[in-house]
Amino acid sequence: MAVELTVPALGESITEAVVGKWHKKVGDAVKMDEPVVVLETDKVTIDVAAPAAGALSAITHAEGDRVKIGDVLGTIASGAGAEVPRAAVASAAPPPAPAPAPAPASVRPAVEMAPAASPSGNGRQPPLSPVARKMVEDAGLDPGSLRGSGASGRVTKDDVLTVLEGGKSSTPAPVAPAPAPAGPRTNAAREERVKMTPLRKRVAERLLQAQSSAAILTTFNEVDMGAVGALRKTYGERFLARHGTKLGFMGFFVRAVVDALKAFPLVNSEIDGDEVVFKRYYDIGVAVSGTRGLVVPVLRDADTLSMGDIEKRIAELGARARSDKLTLAELQGGTFTISNGGIFGSMLSTPILNPPQTAILGMHNIVDRPVARDGQVVIRPVMYLALSYDHRLIDGREAVQFLVRIKECIEDPERLLLEV
Repeated sequence: MAVELTVPALGESITEAVVGKWHKKVGDAVKMDEPVVVLETDKVTIDVAAPAAGALSAITHAEGDRVKIGDVLGTIASGAGAEVPRAAVASAAPPPAPAPAPAPASVRPAVEMAPAASPSGNGRQPPLSPVARKMVEDAGLDPGSLRGSGASGRVTKDDVLTVLEGGKSSTPAPVAPAPAPAGPRTNAAREERVKMTPLRKRVAERLLQAQSSAAILTTFNEVDMGAVGALRKTYGERFLARHGTKLGFMGFFVRAVVDALKAFPLVNSEIDGDEVVFKRYYDIGVAVSGTRGLVVPVLRDADTLSMGDIEKRIAELGARARSDKLTLAELQGGTFTISNGGIFGSMLSTPILNPPQTAILGMHNIVDRPVARDGQVVIRPVMYLALSYDHRLIDGREAVQFLVRIKECIEDPERLLLEV
């Protein structure tokens, strides 16, 4: 019995996706609920699982195809011991035609074309990858004369390069050196064009929107991380034993941000037309670099979470981002965002707003620096902080005081426990 593999519901406001990667090829065995294909949307990446055990008998949408909810992606021959007929597997990747005998060097053309062939054998043009198609157009080659080595006879970049270079052989016959090209060398064969993923396109759109629709200004400060470092050293092992997760820096900053947002509620608001919407809740977004771009999962009601809960939730969201398991609900909303470029070694940056939020905090790396303390020059672990904000709503006074409040909380973390 054949079972169809279809595009599932993708979440609110998402109606289409792009086929990202097939984990299986035609003929491969699949288990029930095993991921078979990846779908990429402008917000999340989704693994489509097998609805039944069996073998993948057909693929109806290749990688890069745009699909809608309900579209059939492929077919699974279900049931114990289900097998795909050998003919079906063979048709998905036809054997290459035998190479023609090489012509004498004196009459060999500069570019050798493979004999006309197509996966179906009916003279139709073989499928080409986007990069291969561009190279064929630039070189003026006949697509029908190319032989593909990819899945389903797909012509790849390497196939075109083989033709342009005059073919490849493990023991090539000696030929006279070709004269140097008279005109300027084309770079088309040395370039590769890859379409942006829906997620990357959406990130680009939102960043451009933020730059064009808000009056972004950034203010800076520095914070001494010595007190937080001492707390982590003193209580780190006990924290790990009790909560099952490490005591990191982000938990302190989330608590400090919530404290500062309560003191300066304008930073936790947004502009809606000619109105200002004050948020009386604290959903803190934590920017994470996933495999397909930057995503911002949200810590809901961060003001109600303990330090252990915050650290565990951040670790869970980070792991889900790196494995592309985040759901749409985990990415929606957020009243304020924290971005930590320090994990990549950034010393200083100006973060861009995450619309419709009006502010974002940028953390950076911790470096031992000489600073003045009580008339003495001492070495202290220092981090630079950056607060980007929408100057249409937030004045410099509020922005600077907000950042100073965070600095005070981090340099004297006990006040976070006493709420003073």
